[in-house]
Amino acid sequence: MDWKTEIAAAKFRIAPYLRRTPVAQVSGFGLDRPIELKLEHTQHTGSFKPRGAFNTLLSQDVPKAGLVAASGGNHGAAVAYAAAKLGHRARIYVPEMAGPAKIALIRDQGADLHVVEGAYSNALDAAREYEAETGAMQIHAYDAPATVVGQGTCMAEWEDQGLEADTVLIAVGGGGLIAGALAWLDGRRKVVAVEPETCAALNAGLGAGKAVDVEVSGVAANALGARRIGSICLDLAQTHDVTSVTVSDDAITAAQHALWKDARQLVEPAGATALAALSSGAYRPEKDERIAVLVCGGNLTPDPLSAD
Repeated sequence: MDWKTEIAAAKFRIAPYLRRTPVAQVSGFGLDRPIELKLEHTQHTGSFKPRGAFNTLLSQDVPKAGLVAASGGNHGAAVAYAAAKLGHRARIYVPEMAGPAKIALIRDQGADLHVVEGAYSNALDAAREYEAETGAMQIHAYDAPATVVGQGTCMAEWEDQGLEADTVLIAVGGGGLIAGALAWLDGRRKVVAVEPETCAALNAGLGAGKAVDVEVSGVAANALGARRIGSICLDLAQTHDVTSVTVSDDAITAAQHALWKDARQLVEPAGATALAALSSGAYRPEKDERIAVLVCGGNLTPDPLSAD
């Protein structure tokens, strides 16, 4: 696939439906240098996920049976939002571990929501069964070309905004966001993949030389808790020799607090995971290395401003 051509076309295709999310040069976090943040948690539904959802729906024919998606929360909200905007019906399966705030967010978008026991993989099994029974179109959260292309528009947009960094740190769950970034950058910048120690599917896949199942738990599991890394992501990560690091739950929580204290950005644990690699020392930049961090999600559980 000519990834860059596809991402450039997707950027134009989905622009009317998305926010151009801001960037900021920020000091603090206990670091010895300013870093650039891409505030993608300010996107519709609180994450980067609408990029892939809109690109999928606008580049393919949607059957009469509508859409189906499995999600840890953010993807489901994005699919539900995109479906509502484009006039499609959608059924979303989420695991209980998605938490009440993300479940409420999906429900607010008007989708037919089904909560299942277990983890994301259980929701995916249920979505596949519904797809087989009805002919609904499955929108995979991360391991589908149209999804990866859509997520790649985030990095394309960031470069349009004047990104100067030598190195970009990106949190990884199933791998759609970092795959899109790798596809667009094509080796022009260093990319560091950051995962929680308790759900590190890419790190495990790179170590094994193939996708393998991992255990899933921890503070960021409802956004980054893929049991197995996507094949597209793993292929691109191997091709571009990605640097892979893992961080503890404590480091993620500390980075989440630091984003609020030093930059007044309220994010979920997944949104702070990439920064945690810097603030914890899991990734140590060279003296003159210019650093950027993608802040990917802002859907906290519980919702800090909920009326409940």
